[in-house]
Amino acid sequence: MEYHESTRQQDMTEPLIQQDEKGSIISEEDDDFKPENPSHKGSPGVEWLSTAIAVWGSFQFGCCMHYTSPTQTAIRKDLNLSLAEYSVFASILAIGAMIGGLTSGHISDLIGRKATMRVAAAICIVGWLAIGFTEGVLLLDIGRMCTGYGIGIFSYVVPVFIAEIAPKDLRGGFTSSNELMIQVGGSIIYLMGTVLTWRMLALVGLIPSLMLILGMFFVPESPRWLVMVGQQREFKASLQRLRGKDADISFEASEIQEYTEKLQQMPKIRILDLFQKRYLHSVIIGVGLMLFKQFGGMSAIGSYASATLELAGFSSGKFGTIVIGLCQIPVTTIAVALMDRCGRRPLLLVSSVGTFLGTFLIGLAFYLKDHELVLKLIPMMVLAGVLIYFWSLALGIGSASWVIMSEIFPLNVKGAAGSLAIWANWFGSWAVSYTFNYLISWSSSGTFFLYSAVSAAAILFVAKLVPETRRRTLEEIQAHMLFSNSHS
Repeated sequence: MEYHESTRQQDMTEPLIQQDEKGSIISEEDDDFKPENPSHKGSPGVEWLSTAIAVWGSFQFGCCMHYTSPTQTAIRKDLNLSLAEYSVFASILAIGAMIGGLTSGHISDLIGRKATMRVAAAICIVGWLAIGFTEGVLLLDIGRMCTGYGIGIFSYVVPVFIAEIAPKDLRGGFTSSNELMIQVGGSIIYLMGTVLTWRMLALVGLIPSLMLILGMFFVPESPRWLVMVGQQREFKASLQRLRGKDADISFEASEIQEYTEKLQQMPKIRILDLFQKRYLHSVIIGVGLMLFKQFGGMSAIGSYASATLELAGFSSGKFGTIVIGLCQIPVTTIAVALMDRCGRRPLLLVSSVGTFLGTFLIGLAFYLKDHELVLKLIPMMVLAGVLIYFWSLALGIGSASWVIMSEIFPLNVKGAAGSLAIWANWFGSWAVSYTFNYLISWSSSGTFFLYSAVSAAAILFVAKLVPETRRRTLEEIQAHMLFSNSHS
């Protein structure tokens, strides 16, 4: 058994090792020596269309995440909520998302990526209707939990679907469009929240899910899921449709089928099996990036941006909210363009440094305010820190964490491992958003210094553990991760 296991792991690393005619090893980074994948000569129109429709789920994600920031004062006033009740409402989204994250991998493996996105969209519609027509706190919380469950599923299935349909030279940009649309959704909610009532804003939240349900009729299923469930004819038809009718898909189809067959010879994986040595490196990276992103303050700063700016001295958080909303989209667009040019690791490192500086600046501003020093500068220091934080988050760890999560897990563990990573993301989101108001009551400066310490640790984590995945096929990345685990 040990011999066969060793042989199987060796076979799975073969795509990473190429030799020239003299038998010399060819570097993976030298694209001139890599065999050309002829399927790339096709038209990418269906790939673009499929991605554009799938990221309506990401747009919905952003709408749900940032809904509480511009509506906090109005909801508390209209429904007479205490601070504790509103904290439950804001954070219960993450509890629903944790449940959605845990079930997302199994559901998408069972019924397919397209059907899973439709289910998530339908649940979000139910949640928004409950929020929009509620007259009390119970239905408000139920609606918020439903939208949380829906986006918990979206947060797994959208980047996975995009990564599985995209060719390797476009995969980083396509997958990071997930984060772009999260930011677009959040920014639109920020801006519309300044002019619409909270009930009307909830009804606006229906639009992304309705668009996704309709759009799914026009996109093919993930070819990698189709081959995993044994639908060979549909697999080839889907891949051909994605790459273009004139594209030669034989090379790519053969590579996907070969790798999938090797994976299917391995035993079925449960959550506890992920902590075996062969998968541990992948799990640490996928879960670690999610936890560092969240415990660095993402959900807290996103959900309570208006309240933070008001605490700093702004008469209203609306001005800062509008500035944040307008600035996030261009930075995220730049990140999408750079993802396949600069690579994941450099963006993650720069981003982590930026989030450290942003949260440290906010903490320093509140420290100075507590000691009544340079009080006139405090509001602008906090606004600058919030903007630096959001820009840095959008540039790297906000988007690259989803990209890497969709890339590093082998197909046979993707459902279980992806669910664990998504659960970790939403657990962190719940913990940070729920404790934010209590931490601020304890120490406004100390809260943001804690977040900056987490970002500092994230810099070391990325530098030591996270590999570069740019310009590799999913099969090459996953074989490399298995190989590195078995030799660590």
